[in-house]
Amino acid sequence: MQEIFSGMPWWVKWVAVPVIALVVFGGLIATVVGFVIGLLFKLLVFVALVGGLIFIVRKFMSGSSSRSDW
Repeated sequence: MQEIFSGMPWWVKWVAVPVIALVVFGGLIATVVGFVIGLLFKLLVFVALVGGLIFIVRKFMSGSSSRSDW
């Protein structure tokens, strides 16, 4: 691979090849990035819901004195 690019100008290595890669693999890259962002958003929602549930349960458990041995 080094021999192929050795005679090429700098703009072929640093501009043309990345642009071609983005055109060819752009849809795949967008799909992967979208999947990762969606997964992180779902994880954040999950953590917020579990945290809210724990907060509500602790608030009700501390308000009721019937089960103070927890």
